[in-house]
Amino acid sequence: MRYILRGGTLHRGSEWADLDTRPLEDQLAEIAHEVALRSEAAEHSRYADQQARKTAQQNRENALHIAHAAHAYRVQHLGKQTDAGHEAKGLAEFVTAVRDHTAPLPPGQEKTEIEEWLAFTDAHFQQLIKAASAPRLPTPPHPSRADLEPYLATVKPSANRAQPRPQSQQDQRLSDHT
Repeated sequence: MRYILRGGTLHRGSEWADLDTRPLEDQLAEIAHEVALRSEAAEHSRYADQQARKTAQQNRENALHIAHAAHAYRVQHLGKQTDAGHEAKGLAEFVTAVRDHTAPLPPGQEKTEIEEWLAFTDAHFQQLIKAASAPRLPTPPHPSRADLEPYLATVKPSANRAQPRPQSQQDQRLSDHT
């Protein structure tokens, strides 16, 4: 009689035969041990595959969150550019009206104060124009620890450590007998 074990990861052997010097019954412990080793290896492989799938899923979710945050940041930036453009347009109209009103004024304290105000306004106007006319996508800043804190509260401390390997049936049997 012959016993052949197929499948799984080979550890010590895959074939046992009934011999005159060694009957198959005497080899049953070896066969059982090989089956247990292959079962444990398959368990570890399944566990590693499961962990790899979980990690890949988490990476996809993280990438999606980053993409959403980058999109939201860019939309917010676009809103600021739009607001700056509207403010610049309104300010330009207002400054033009003030210049038209100031031009006929005689030299004096009122005209000097208005010209100082116009100089300040021109500088501010240049900043608005620069903010409104930078037509490129901004790079979202990296979040600070404080920005991330509300999201980190849901992460369990053990999630940052290596996951324990599952206990094999053979390990379980050994611990039950001790």
